[in-house]
Amino acid sequence: MAKIERFEDLEIWQLARELANELYLEYSEGIFNKDFELKGQMNGSSGSVMDNIAEGFERGGNKEFINFLIIAKGSAGELRSQIYRAFDRTYFSQDKFAKYKSKVEIISKKISSLIITLRNSDMKGYYRMK
Repeated sequence: MAKIERFEDLEIWQLARELANELYLEYSEGIFNKDFELKGQMNGSSGSVMDNIAEGFERGGNKEFINFLIIAKGSAGELRSQIYRAFDRTYFSQDKFAKYKSKVEIISKKISSLIITLRNSDMKGYYRMK
């Protein structure tokens, strides 16, 4: 396993950032841009996934990191629900809906896997793992 020194090294943070940016490009154009409430909620929840991963990591201890990862996973669920709403309002094609839903499900599964790894670790801080 590669040494994790910064939250930017975490694959789950990188994937969450990528998805947040992709969704931003979607809701910043066309008719979706006029749905201020939904685009604001999606911006908030997609940002919350990556931000909670970062904040938890920076706390330096596994217990707090796990707590923030649980919050990030909840935000991923919220985002997945919002992706359904955007699809139901015809802001996304079936293909884009499937792509975004899959990406957020992958992030959620990877967060769960990291939580399990941290719970089973004797290390005090994840960033010290090699």
